[in-house]
Amino acid sequence: MLLEAVFRQYGYDFRDYAYSSLNRRISYFAQRLNIATISELQGKILYEPKLMEGLVNTLSITVTEMFRDPSFFEVFRKKIIPYLKEIPHIRIWHAGCSSGEEVYSMAILLHEEGLYEKSIIYATDINEKVLKEAKEGKVPLKKMQQYTKNYIEAGGIKEFSKYYCANEKCAIFHSFLQKNIVFAHHNLVTDQSFNEFHMIICRNVIIYFNEQLKERVFQLFYESLTEDGYLGLGSKESLICSSYTDQFQEVDVQNKLFKKVT
Repeated sequence: MLLEAVFRQYGYDFRDYAYSSLNRRISYFAQRLNIATISELQGKILYEPKLMEGLVNTLSITVTEMFRDPSFFEVFRKKIIPYLKEIPHIRIWHAGCSSGEEVYSMAILLHEEGLYEKSIIYATDINEKVLKEAKEGKVPLKKMQQYTKNYIEAGGIKEFSKYYCANEKCAIFHSFLQKNIVFAHHNLVTDQSFNEFHMIICRNVIIYFNEQLKERVFQLFYESLTEDGYLGLGSKESLICSSYTDQFQEVDVQNKLFKKVT
C-alpha cells in the first residue's frame, strides 16, 4: 500500500524493486523517524513532501566510487575502445549514475584515449539530490587515496592528481571533464529511451529490481543501443534467465560486458 500510494501521489515507482531490499530500507527509514508502523509512515509521507524526498534518497542506490571494479575499466580500454575509435561521434549512457564518480572515471578514460572531444556522456539517475552532487564534480578528499589506487589498477596512464584540484575537504575535478557530460533525471522504471547509444553502462542498479522490472530494463537497453552497441553491467548482475540472453553476446564474462546482436 505504501509503494502504491507513493506512486499515485508523487510518480515514483518502487513497486517492482526487490522485496528484501525494499523492506530493509523502508524499515530503516521508519526507525530513523521513530515511526512504529508502515501505515503511519504512509500517512506522513502523503502530507509531508519533505519526507518523500528522504524516502527517495533512502530507496535510491547511491553506492559508487571512481574506477569501481578496476578490471572493468581495464577491459573497457582493451576491448571497447578499439570499437569506439571507429565511430565519428560517440554516445555513452551511464544509467543510474548516482553521484557521478564512474561518469568522471569514463571521462578520464576517454580523454586518455583521445576520444573525449568526440564523445557525449549522458549521466542519469532517479535521485535529484545525487544528480546535483554529480554536477558539482566534487568528492571527499579522504577517498582520493583509494580512487588513485583504483585508477592505477584500471590502467591509468597519467598522474591521477592532474585531473583535480583539492582543498581541505574535497577534490574538485577540472572543468574540462564536465564539458561533454549531460546530467539529467531519468527513471528506469517508468521513462522511455531518449537516444541511441554506442555504450550503455548500468552497474549495480538492476540487482535491486525484481525479475519483471529487470526484463523491462533489459528491453529498454536493447532498444536504446545501436546495432553493434555494448552493455556493461555490475559484477553481480546477469542477463541469464531473461528473454534477452540470446540478444547479447558475452564480450567479457568476469566483467559483465556484452555486445548487442540482432
